[in-house]
Amino acid sequence: MKTRLFILYFLPIVSCGQPIKTNIVPNSQKDTLEKKYPAIGSIPVPDGYKRLETIPGSFTAYLRELKLKKDKTVYLYNGQPKINQSAQFAVLDLPTGKEDLQQCADGVMRIRATYLFMNKRYDEITFKDNNDRRYQFTEPFTKDHFEKYLKQVYSNCGTASLSKQLKRIPIKEMQPGDVLIKGGFPGHAVIVTDMAINTEGEKIFMLAQSYMPAQDIHLLRNPLLKNDTPWYFLNLVFPE
Repeated sequence: MKTRLFILYFLPIVSCGQPIKTNIVPNSQKDTLEKKYPAIGSIPVPDGYKRLETIPGSFTAYLRELKLKKDKTVYLYNGQPKINQSAQFAVLDLPTGKEDLQQCADGVMRIRATYLFMNKRYDEITFKDNNDRRYQFTEPFTKDHFEKYLKQVYSNCGTASLSKQLKRIPIKEMQPGDVLIKGGFPGHAVIVTDMAINTEGEKIFMLAQSYMPAQDIHLLRNPLLKNDTPWYFLNLVFPE
């Protein structure tokens, strides 16, 4: 795992069982629950902002290409809809599995590992448990074996172990693909899926998460805005 791709930082939440709360001001973007977007990169940015530049094949480019389901309902691993349907802006078109395994840190690991798998960077697909035992993806490099490998990772790794594996960087250096995490039993982890900036250098970002029990990975909506939007303002979430 390339450590620069992640950020280790304490979130304004304490576990998978508590909601994220942030202080965000309204913006002029007229997103509504009725609007549907085919991928993360097709979600408009607020007026005056421009997405950060990237290069084809990068992790940032992959995140923007992640497909979104037309149905914005978050389903649990057992096929039942989640009771709280107010947290998500959109649902990522990624597997959840039929077991209660792919929770918060697991969703982050799913996204990163899938990118590496798709680009045949198999030797980089590795995670550690809380005792520093390493779980390395090995042959055969098939989709079925990849899914079995992820189940093993989910069963043995989590926020506590992932937080040890990540490299801490200043919050102002946040980039798409970085992770906001609080390690614990339980803890919580979300991944930065996109970012934009205005001419004044003010940055905004999107977050994706899974949760407890295991459920669809989804983009978080900003709960304090009248206009439904997934954008958070960096300087307001993490003031100086």
